[in-house]
Amino acid sequence: MGLEMVGQATGLFAVTNIDDILILALFFAQGAGHHRSAIRITLGQYLGFAAILAVAVAAAFGATFLPESVIPYLGLLPLALGLKAAWQAWKNHRNGEDENEEQTGQGGPGALEVAAVTFANGGDNIGVYVPVFATAAAGGVVVYAVVFLVLVGVWCAVGRYFATRPVVARTLSQWGHVLLPVVLIGIGLLILLEGGAFGL
Repeated sequence: MGLEMVGQATGLFAVTNIDDILILALFFAQGAGHHRSAIRITLGQYLGFAAILAVAVAAAFGATFLPESVIPYLGLLPLALGLKAAWQAWKNHRNGEDENEEQTGQGGPGALEVAAVTFANGGDNIGVYVPVFATAAAGGVVVYAVVFLVLVGVWCAVGRYFATRPVVARTLSQWGHVLLPVVLIGIGLLILLEGGAFGL
């Protein structure tokens, strides 16, 4: 039963978070060569996913910290960060600066930026996790949570692996400053549109 539940948790995590690998690869590429950027990205991913997990577990046990009607508006987070990244890339290009220089001055994305994108992008995951957690015993929820948190680390490792492959690294180095805002803006708009925010 334990192994079966671990397998179910692994499958559920993979299906609901496959898109995070692309986002993580972009973040790791943006932070390449900057001191401690990998730590900040990993920390941000854990913070964002821990928040998703906390909301889902709470909702499964009857506490609603995040009303369902609010979830579509989480799309505003990646949308705003994408617009900020696009503005920074345009400004750097116009000034002839290195597009990879980070807005915070540390190089690469900050932990809170990554956490915000992770949480917003995982808003729809909450709707999937709640019924699963609600029907699992307390021990089962613990198994899901542990497996999920282990897999967050695996996802970070995979994202970093892709970002450091020579061909991928060259492409992301050349186009990452364009791809990151496009992906973030696209995610933000998709969350808003799919959720029917603002009556869209």
